[in-house]
Amino acid sequence: MKVIASSLRKGNVVDIDGRLYVVLTAQNFHPGKGTPVTQVDMRRISDGVKVSERWKTTDGVERAHVEETTYNFLYEDGEGYHFMEPNTYEQITVTEDVVGDSKVYLQDGMGVYLLLHEGIAISMELPQKITVEVAETEPVVKGQTASSSYKPAICDNGLRVMVPPHIGVGTRIIINTDDNSYVERAKD
Repeated sequence: MKVIASSLRKGNVVDIDGRLYVVLTAQNFHPGKGTPVTQVDMRRISDGVKVSERWKTTDGVERAHVEETTYNFLYEDGEGYHFMEPNTYEQITVTEDVVGDSKVYLQDGMGVYLLLHEGIAISMELPQKITVEVAETEPVVKGQTASSSYKPAICDNGLRVMVPPHIGVGTRIIINTDDNSYVERAKD
């Protein structure tokens, strides 16, 4: 299925000259003069080689047919990351290069989307927001204004997040997985 280059997003799978690539990053550039372009960093699925490609935003790119299925994260061991399909209880092992930097977000039982091509996991999409617990942060300073003054915090999964001054150690917060930004205090 052909799509325009500007619609490519992280996790999409494209077919270029019969080879499958998973999109790692996709950015659209609109210069003041000239043609808008889409810069895409991809990983070739067959051998893991990373490549960069630049297309005009209106160029057609062939998206590969992949199955997108929800799986729950179980555990990690020497073989890789193990996930289970919640309806059939079928388990699948995903390699380290497919999970990549997203491993810090994985929590027991977390639902993720795995993109499968011919039964093999080729890409993983996380939920946009996850709940984490603040493990370390600076104490509240009395009299500090609440307007746009954020302090650094380290979460239980090791991520550094900037949080508002009222957030303390042990507080559960919701963060955005795209840019590690604080969204809100968890309601649970």
